[in-house]
Parts: sequence; C-alpha cells; structure tokens
Amino acid sequence: MNTKIFVMTHTKFNCPNADFLIPLHVGREGKDDLGYLADNTGDNISAKNYLYGELSGYYWLWKNVSDIDIIGICHYRRFFLSGGNTLLTPDEIEKILSASDLITSNAIVSEKSVREGFAEVHGDIIMQQTGDVIKKLCPDYTEAFEWVLSQNKSYYSNLCIMKKELFDRYCKWLFDICFSLEDVLDLSHLDDYHKRIYGFISEVLLFVFAKANNLKISEGNIGISQEKAETAEFKLALTQLVRLGQFSEARTIFYEYQKMRPDIRLPLSDIKNEIPDIELILYILEQESLVNVQGFYSVSHELSELITHLRKTREILKSSSPLSKEDETYLSNTNVSEIAKQIILIN
Repeated sequence: MNTKIFVMTHTKFNCPNADFLIPLHVGREGKDDLGYLADNTGDNISAKNYLYGELSGYYWLWKNVSDIDIIGICHYRRFFLSGGNTLLTPDEIEKILSASDLITSNAIVSEKSVREGFAEVHGDIIMQQTGDVIKKLCPDYTEAFEWVLSQNKSYYSNLCIMKKELFDRYCKWLFDICFSLEDVLDLSHLDDYHKRIYGFISEVLLFVFAKANNLKISEGNIGISQEKAETAEFKLALTQLVRLGQFSEARTIFYEYQKMRPDIRLPLSDIKNEIPDIELILYILEQESLVNVQGFYSVSHELSELITHLRKTREILKSSSPLSKEDETYLSNTNVSEIAKQIILIN
C-alpha cells in the first residue's frame, strides 16, 4: 500500500530522513517559500490558515491528493513513534490499521470535562454554536458530540493516520461544519492565537466523528522533537531582556504573552518545563533589584544558567534533610539572598 505521512509546518525544520514523510507548508499564501510542498495550489484555503491552522493542510490534501492509500498528519515537532521510539513505519502502520480504523495521539486525561476545558480557554458559546450547527447539518452526530463533551479524555493537535477514503469522508463532514460556523461565529474580538478557532474545534470533532461512526481508535505514541517555535522565540526574548537587566519589562512581557498564548505552559509546548521556573526567576530578579541585592544576577546574566541555579537552590532549600556542608557552601558562594529563599520556599 502507498502510505504517506504529511508533516504540517509553518517554519523550516529538520525533517527526519524517511521517504514516507513529506513536509507540507501550511498557510503558504502570502508567505516566503520554505522549499516544501505548499497548501496554496489547486483547490485550497491557504489564505484562511490564520483561522484554520493545520486544517488548511487537511483541506489541501483532501482536495488535491488522491494517489495514496493511507494518509497521516503529524507536525514539524511531533511524530508518530513505534514502541522502540523510532519513527512508526508504513509496515507498522498497515499492521495497526488492519485491526483498527484510526491512529491518533495518545489521549490526554483531565480533571475537567472536554466542555469545561474548552470553555476555560475559548468561552462556552463557541461549542454551543458548534452543537447547533451539528444538530442542523448532521443530527445523527448530536449524541456523539454531547458524549465527547462530557468526557475527560481528549486527543490533541489533529494528529491522525487513516485510510485516504476515510480521511476524505472525515474532511467532507468536518469542513461542512466549519464553513457553516464561519457564518455564525463572531471572531472579531479574538487575538491571533484564539482566532485559529477551527483548528481547536476540530481537535474535539475528530473524536466525535470516530464515536459516531464506531471507529476503532489506536492511540499512538507521539514523540516531540523540539519546542514550539513560538515558545522558543518567547524564551529568547526574555533571555535578551534578562541580559540587559530589564527584569520588570521581562515580567510584563511574560504575562502579556501568556494571556495571548496560554498554551506556552502546556507540556506539549514547554517540553523542558522551564516556563514556571522562568516566571519565578524573573520575580526574584525584580525583587532583588528593588533593594539593590545582586543575588541571582551575580550568578549569571544568562537565563538558561539561572534556571539551573534555581533548580539546584530549590532542591537544597526544600530538602527534608539537614543542609550538608556542600549545600551551605553552594548557597554562600552563589549569594542566595533571603529574598530568593523566601520566594522559592513559598512556591
């Protein structure tokens, strides 16, 4: 069988060397050429990428690619892996799909329902309106839609592998809903991140489609090869401000950007789990600078080194064992201030 996995990207990246992986530049319309296959030829919605995210690639593949048997979607930093943490091969994919209909991401289980989690980030009206459209266009899916929203399990990032025939069926159903929603949803008040609403809605709808059609799902093993480009750029901007000693400015940018991009705190974005530590470091630096204490900043002006220092200091301060001589020497030699100690101990 002819199996191809398309790697959705909006940036240059190091694609693993495998002939079944094909980078696809999504949102190519009006952008510089990355040298990849692009979603702005033939029948396309590339210009709507700011609303649809990776779905502009989905649409292009649905409308313009027909010479494959099995199609997969992954991202420039997320790939399907086998049990040995190597790329899932076409032979392995065919074997899995001989016993199931759909391969998607490993599930995320939350304390909140899908409805509650979505509403927390995007408001509750959008899912209500999506339900209204489904009830009008395809009422047979309403029960599955409500069931999925009541669950605390979800799949993320529109990662999937299935037979092309099933993919085409899914896209027809999905885009009928999305295009109808364009006439209903008011996105004028949303920032650039939240305007990619159809991509977020579709993360829910893939599960709805599977449930309504009694598809057998095989949860894949997803490997993350690098941080999101936006997360890396965010950290770089904060690094530069710390080097300049502009701590208050860095904290302001931190919270403004977090408001625009709440996803930066997610493990799937911040794979090194550095964002919480950066937040704490910026607060320590600001508070120490207000009273002219050179504690943390005397250790390094580099954010990456300060993260290492914070983690070492926290490990020492929060240890249940008495401080060793080595630990006392570390705290003394690195000028850990009382301000820093108090902040670390209460966080």
